[in-house]
Amino acid sequence: MKDFFKVADVDQVLEYVSLLQTVKTEEIPTENTLWRILAEDIIADDDLPSFPRSTMDGYAVKASSTFGASDENPAYLNITGHIAMGESPLFSLKQGEAAKISTGGMLPDGADSVIMIEHTETLDENTIEIYKSTAPGHNIIEKGEDFLKGSIMLAKGSKIRPQETGLLAAFGRKKVRVYKKPVIGIISTGDEVVPISESPLSGQIRDINAYTLSGQVKEAGGIPLTFGIVKDNYENLYDVCMKALLQSDMVLISGGSSVGVRDYTIEVLSDLPDSEIIVHGISISPGKPTILARSGKKTLWGIPGHVVSAMVVFTVLVKPFIEKISGNNLQRKIPAVSAKLSRNIASAQGRTDYIRVRLTEKEGALWAEPVLGKSGLINTMVKADGLIKIGKNTEGLLKGTMVEVLFQ
Repeated sequence: MKDFFKVADVDQVLEYVSLLQTVKTEEIPTENTLWRILAEDIIADDDLPSFPRSTMDGYAVKASSTFGASDENPAYLNITGHIAMGESPLFSLKQGEAAKISTGGMLPDGADSVIMIEHTETLDENTIEIYKSTAPGHNIIEKGEDFLKGSIMLAKGSKIRPQETGLLAAFGRKKVRVYKKPVIGIISTGDEVVPISESPLSGQIRDINAYTLSGQVKEAGGIPLTFGIVKDNYENLYDVCMKALLQSDMVLISGGSSVGVRDYTIEVLSDLPDSEIIVHGISISPGKPTILARSGKKTLWGIPGHVVSAMVVFTVLVKPFIEKISGNNLQRKIPAVSAKLSRNIASAQGRTDYIRVRLTEKEGALWAEPVLGKSGLINTMVKADGLIKIGKNTEGLLKGTMVEVLFQ
């Protein structure tokens, strides 16, 4: 019988993230950059906007020309021009003058604000009354107010969202250098595991984890690459692991991470070229028999076969590793919401528990209802909206406690 593993703390495992190297980079069209990670700082090569512009339909004015204006004491200004969209005005404004302008129009020299058209009345084609004073900078965007030339618009390691693609477009960036999406190899193991196309015989189960883990890899920004099902055989698992290492940036082995007599994952990982078993056993529930290893500069994981354990371990531990090799240099925060716990939950000290919960709203408050069940029951994950964390030094949580619900 194999020796049982010695567990490591969750935070200790996450410290290894800092040792990882990022994947290579590539240059891609801006329209294809959504959710990719920048591999370079993006520097503004001009001011944005490159000219002062109006944010309202109205009249460009010197703000001082409107000081003291009110319904009872309107100011009278001379209309000296009209600024069309896309036009660069060839005149300047003096005290007591105004120029009609549309939203987005370029301010003429001498103007420092825009009075809304709703606060004016046309007396004739050359004169307007103004019933409200304005201040310098009101209803306009100054030149460079969005971004100044030479400033860092987007930092290396930033994730590109729709708003970032818009910013790149605003500066005419047709191509951007990003980190490649890491390829994550997924190996399913076990004599009892069969493809989903087959009808399981007695004692067999379909390969669920290849699909749940592939989905989680995609959500983490990676490209899943499955290597099929490997039976409980040392030579076969070793060969598939070598193949996966050649084709992947990280490898996940589902099943076989425990200490049973037919669990070969730890042996194979120990025998891979330039290998090291970093951790075997983590103080997390579910997911205690998790393995973290390396071969050369690549990370390998031995993940429990039970679907809930595998998904929780991925969310808490594997995902930060994938984000690091993806080039994401921003501090990772799992999306969370606050809710009240709907019942007492017990927990054993010395381990970090992750409890599946469902969110419900009652009497104007958000409640987290535990979804209890064994780690092999996928229905608990289907019913759950997220996870709550119970720290290793906590014996449990009482009903009504405010908890953070982590979304997977």
